[in-house]
Amino acid sequence: MLIFLTVTPFLFYTYKFAPDSKEWNTLFGTINSGSFPSVSIYLHVLFTKLILVLLTGIWFLTSNNWWKYGILVPFTMFLFQLSGVLNHKISYIDEYDFWYSLPFILPIVFFLVYISIRIKRKPSSIELKDEVDNEIKNILSDSL
Repeated sequence: MLIFLTVTPFLFYTYKFAPDSKEWNTLFGTINSGSFPSVSIYLHVLFTKLILVLLTGIWFLTSNNWWKYGILVPFTMFLFQLSGVLNHKISYIDEYDFWYSLPFILPIVFFLVYISIRIKRKPSSIELKDEVDNEIKNILSDSL
């Protein structure tokens, strides 16, 4: 995760390497600009939305605050906007209504909540193990 957070600013500027044409042949395949004027603009918008989705997802997964579920609102919007960028048939972006995005995003939100709960339980089991180890040490030191 640290590597991703460090690389994020560099990912944002990858669009500067793209040409101003409608198509770009790379080692990974051909990138089409879709409804965007050029591949450069398409990659700029794509990486902006992708980075926002990834950063808010990481923020949600690593947050221990009680209000962390509020992070899901911008996460939902960024994810739906990202799907609009990836869908070449749509000629407008960022004009989706939040309520239209909910049926598509709710399974992902539930999955993120599940992962968060699983991550939260892990440290408590480590704390319990430490408490048991300390109790065993105390009992052994008292008996000697």
